[in-house]
Parts: sequence; structure tokens; C-alpha cells
Amino acid sequence: MKKIFLYILAGSLCFAACKKDDEVETFVEPEDINVRNSYDEQAIQKFMDNNYLDSKGNIKAFSSTDTSDDNEKKLSQLSPVTLPSGVIYIKRDGAQPNPGVAINTDSSSLTTASLIKTMMRANYYLATETDGNVSLNPYGSLLNTLDGSGSPYTDPTFYYAKKNIVTDAKPRSYYEIPGLKEGLKYFNGFQNLPNSDLPNLQGVIIVPSKAAFARNENYYGLKNITFIFNFQIYHTETRPADQQ
Repeated sequence: MKKIFLYILAGSLCFAACKKDDEVETFVEPEDINVRNSYDEQAIQKFMDNNYLDSKGNIKAFSSTDTSDDNEKKLSQLSPVTLPSGVIYIKRDGAQPNPGVAINTDSSSLTTASLIKTMMRANYYLATETDGNVSLNPYGSLLNTLDGSGSPYTDPTFYYAKKNIVTDAKPRSYYEIPGLKEGLKYFNGFQNLPNSDLPNLQGVIIVPSKAAFARNENYYGLKNITFIFNFQIYHTETRPADQQ
């Protein structure tokens, strides 16, 4: 009887140990917003060190097995500019319109705000920390015309929310990502670029969570999220009345 008890006890301990080994540690969002902001900053820097722009301006991760990208410059070596808000933009040499059209991103200026037509990857990430390792983990995409439809998209809601959906309960800040609009002010758009032209992406805008929705309620349900935009503005003009 004593032997049976010892066998059961040993089996229980083994099962408990195996279960503990199999458990995956889940990331817990820090309560301190300053810790969140620190995670974002560290993870974004690592992302810029681990990725580059290919010949068409697409963000690509460096390969550990393929040497063809060994001479590519890291995003962090492409003169990224960090704004006081934490937004980072990178303008790609040789891919900007000359002179192009300035983009007025002030949504409240209905008579002068800019309509944009864009080819874009708008991906979002959560910066997490596990065992001291902080990194950006991909969570999804708000828009991807480059790998999807292949057609330019006019006024994504996260850039401009039309009057018919804006209310007192759900103002523009519920839909629009301020860091994207801030970054776009440093780019000019093309005008009437043919849709048939292959995308030649103008650059990158990285928006940490504090310059996006932070911990506020939003249309997309994305709190504490960092956004990375890789894009070309195919056309911009003052927004017509029927597009307001």
C-alpha cells in the first residue's frame, strides 16, 4: 500500500513539473504608463536595427541565412527623425515628388484639409518584455493595399474620419491616429500619379502608442499599440466638399 502511495505521489509531482515546463509565460501589460512608453521606445529601436528598405521601399527584415542583404542599411541608419511626440519618420532618398504637394493633415480645416490617395501597409504591433527581452510583436494590419488589392486607397479612416461618422460620443480622436497625421506633414504627395505605376514607397512613419491611442478607447480596439506605416501618397488635393 505504501509503495502504491509513493508511486502516485511521484507521478503527481512529475505531472506538476511537466505542466509547469509546458506553461507559456504570458505578457502582462504594465500598470505604469512610463513602463509602457519605455517598452515602445526600446522595441522600436530594435525594429529599426533589424529591418531595412528594399529597392522599392518595402520594409524587410534582415535574414540570418541569406547574405544578399548584408550591404543594406538598417532603418536606424537612414536618418530617422524623432519628433517630440515620439513619432519617427524616415524619408527615402530618390522616392519623393519634386516638388510635390504639401499635405494638410488638420481634419478640422474642412476647406483646406488634404485628401490623400495612398498605397500603404499600416501594420500594428505590441511591444512586450519577456525575461528582459523587449521586442515588437506583430498583431495585425489596419490596411495593406500593397499585398492586397494593389489599388490606391483614398482617405483611410485612421487618417481622416468623415463627418457622417463623427459624433460627440465618438469624435475624430476615436478614429484618427494623431501620430500618423503628424508624420505625414513632413512628406509631400504626388499628384495624379497613374495607378498603373508600380509603388515606389516614399518612406516610413513609426507611431508609438503614446502618439496613437495610448490607453484610450478607440474604433479599432487597439490600446498600447505601436503602428508602422510604409507608404506612397499617389495623389493629394484639397478635399472636395463631397468628401468631407
